[in-house]
Amino acid sequence: MDNKVKISILLETYGKLLTQKQFSLLDDYYNNDLSLSEIAENEEITRQAVRDNLKKGENKLFEYEKKLGIMKKTVESQEKIAEVLSEITTIETKMTDKEIAEVLEDVKNKLSVLI
Repeated sequence: MDNKVKISILLETYGKLLTQKQFSLLDDYYNNDLSLSEIAENEEITRQAVRDNLKKGENKLFEYEKKLGIMKKTVESQEKIAEVLSEITTIETKMTDKEIAEVLEDVKNKLSVLI
């Protein structure tokens, strides 16, 4: 996953745990696609101050993810759901009753992990 996308997702997940300024700067940079210079001008601070605040905010987001793991769990759940959907699609093709029963058992097992 691209680092910018990862930080954007982390910001959505953990953004409320950051200071308002950190959240605002990260949101402008990663979600609103503003440059460091544009953010610095809007906030009336230096480009370096913007960069420093972005780095501090990014580090906090990665620290929260390391401790809480919400994004990792979400990605794992999405992968399991994709597997289940794939197996359901397999059922739609020609299968014997025994094969269908095996696939359905596997689907149930995967879904029970998500609960």
